[in-house]
Amino acid sequence: MKMDAETGLFPAIVQDASTGTVLMLGYMNAETLELTRTTGWVTFWSRSRQEIWVKGATSGNRLALVAMHEDCDRDALLVLARPEGPTCHNGTTSCFAPYEGVPGAGVAFLVELQDLLVSRKREMPEGSYTSKLFARGVDKIAQKVGEEAVETVIAAKNPGTDELRYEAADLLFHLLVLLAERGMRIEDLVLELKSRHPQSKD
Repeated sequence: MKMDAETGLFPAIVQDASTGTVLMLGYMNAETLELTRTTGWVTFWSRSRQEIWVKGATSGNRLALVAMHEDCDRDALLVLARPEGPTCHNGTTSCFAPYEGVPGAGVAFLVELQDLLVSRKREMPEGSYTSKLFARGVDKIAQKVGEEAVETVIAAKNPGTDELRYEAADLLFHLLVLLAERGMRIEDLVLELKSRHPQSKD
């Protein structure tokens, strides 16, 4: 990496590896870059405190490293990570919030919803609808997906779009529950779809 001659720093843009949402901008130096690689947790140099800063060390909202890519001039870094909680100190997913209306924002919500469902399966809070679904097992969840699929098909044949939107949302929700039950994520479906549609090499 090419670093600033005076500060020894370079900018690092963090992007959610699952949704593509731009989460934050920080600065690294040679030491924090190596720490990020060796520990697996995104680590910056704090320009205000003049010290190493492990993102989320205090709040618990850490960034798990997935991959890093230098830009064409080797003077900036793209960091792909999986956030554990909100990235911004304001409690939002991204430091560039509000992120509504930006491409990828809808996908970001689906990933957040998916993470919530996984936590529901792990904690099984009493009174939760999803806890009841998980308690019934994969057969009942799959049956519910089938029921919602039929209702979506019926709604598609009716005039207007309100009913279709409602039923399709129910279908998607229960499909996410089914994926969580089987230890899968929506990203697995994306990878499957990508494998079916390879980009042209021309």
